[in-house]
Amino acid sequence: MSTNSFRNGLVCSAVLMLCCFSTAAFAGSSGSTASSDPPSISFHGFVSTTFFWQNQDFTFGNGQNAEWPESNTGSNHNLSGFDVRNTRFWIDVSGAPMSNGWTVSGHLEGDFFGGFNGAGPYSSQQETPRLRQAFMKLSNADSGSSFTIGQQWDLLFPIDAVPESLAHIAFPLGFGSGMIGWRFPGVVYSQALGQASAGSMALRLDVAAFSGSWNGPGNNTNFDTAANVDFRPQIEARLHAEQGDWHGFVVGHYSSEDLSGVTGTTPTPITGSITSSALELGTGWHPGPWSLVAAVYTGKGLGQVFGSLAQFGDISEHGGYVQGGYKFTPNWGVYLSYATAHPNESDVITWIGNGASGLLKTQQYAADLIFNDGPFGFGAEWMHASLDNTTAATAPAVTTTSGNQFSLSAIYHF
Repeated sequence: MSTNSFRNGLVCSAVLMLCCFSTAAFAGSSGSTASSDPPSISFHGFVSTTFFWQNQDFTFGNGQNAEWPESNTGSNHNLSGFDVRNTRFWIDVSGAPMSNGWTVSGHLEGDFFGGFNGAGPYSSQQETPRLRQAFMKLSNADSGSSFTIGQQWDLLFPIDAVPESLAHIAFPLGFGSGMIGWRFPGVVYSQALGQASAGSMALRLDVAAFSGSWNGPGNNTNFDTAANVDFRPQIEARLHAEQGDWHGFVVGHYSSEDLSGVTGTTPTPITGSITSSALELGTGWHPGPWSLVAAVYTGKGLGQVFGSLAQFGDISEHGGYVQGGYKFTPNWGVYLSYATAHPNESDVITWIGNGASGLLKTQQYAADLIFNDGPFGFGAEWMHASLDNTTAATAPAVTTTSGNQFSLSAIYHF
């Protein structure tokens, strides 16, 4: 057994022992509030596997995280494989009530998109776990208020309007190419507006501050980038409305980045600072066997939330996605999707070499046939995507690269 395997085994054993000890301790305590209403700990997740064939190398990777083709790759990149990295697990803990009607709960979630363990011939079968979300939530049912504290999806990510797919789960259809948002540490305050009644519209306001994020200058993994200079959180607000089978949302985003870095001495490219802003509108509608999810956005400086085709700079853009579906039996459904992102061409060209790599436009089409029976699901998917890009800073010549991916997926929820 290798040192890494032994160490990982010790860590897993310690976590299991801690969970068991915590459960026993809560269950056996006396003379406290916890004894009458102990916390509950539940472990959930799903096992996912996808067989795929594709004729291009894709960003952000091949298999389950493919979104659009790599630029200028030609037409002879046929490859196939099995991918299990969507596999996910999470722990939910709901604790005893606090004072004044407040309760606290916790959520810890991970999957296997943390990269591969090394680069040797066996690395592709040693996927690395990664932390997705880790937050606590303080809730008051009487006032309709809550605070969510920790790493979580930002408000731009359309958590209630994600396209259906069994191949693209962690990296949904359209992600980064029409769908924006990402996970950040931060705090979200949510407030129900009014007392919802049967048949009436329920409104909720979410206000959030998240950790700053940018691609340098400095250490991207140690809170030492342009977005971490001074106190520069990402500020977002979302108004969510829901009635019957319909829901909709509008989101605003703002942040600023100092390109001279934390030290203030890094030479700044083109401009010394960037203001990041976005406005997003989205909806979901599920009348009977039909379904529709969609969102559109416009903004600038959105590389940190997977905008601008993951390019960083003062780049204006707009984009969006839509998926329509129909369940023709209780178990079988068909879904058609389209997504596109359009960074401003002149802005991209201006920032080539300073955060942009010349990506100008993506379009993604997908068709899914999905079967669900209780915890088990099976899906077949065709995805076609194209990318327009340029490498010239003056008089640019635009190249279009297209690619297809066919996949068969199975999933088991537990």
